Amino acid sequence: MVLYIFLSFFFGWLIILTYYLIQTRSHYFRLIERTKKQRIDEILEKLMTDDDKNSLEISKSKTEIEKIIKDSTTHFRKVGLVRFNPFGRTEGEKSFVISLLDGMNNGLVINFIYTHEGIRVYAKKVKEGKGEEYQLAEEEKQAVEKAR
Repeated sequence: MVLYIFLSFFFGWLIILTYYLIQTRSHYFRLIERTKKQRIDEILEKLMTDDDKNSLEISKSKTEIEKIIKDSTTHFRKVGLVRFNPFGRTEGEKSFVISLLDGMNNGLVINFIYTHEGIRVYAKKVKEGKGEEYQLAEEEKQAVEKAR
């Protein structure tokens, strides 16, 4: 009697294991169905090499972006414009000052003064928002402030 109980338990256990084996096998074949019958280990190996390549490309891209950001601080990025009338007459604000600054407030200020004889153009270097060689006029200071 004990032998029959053991054999029935054993066959029941075999049926359960067979069921799970069939489920696992069908799941495996469903997984490789879209991969043109490659083996799982080949697919995983390909994914790992692709991941390594992508990581390398991402690190190269980060390095290039950081270099571009560092270089962009030296380009003119800020522009300020102030129109004014230098002579106080009622003929309008035909003169203007334009400031061209980089990311660290270095650059130049160009002053265009309109007179009846023509236009006079003056330029001054700007270092950290202040005149480097010459002091900035009030309108030039306003142009630098607008550019910030």
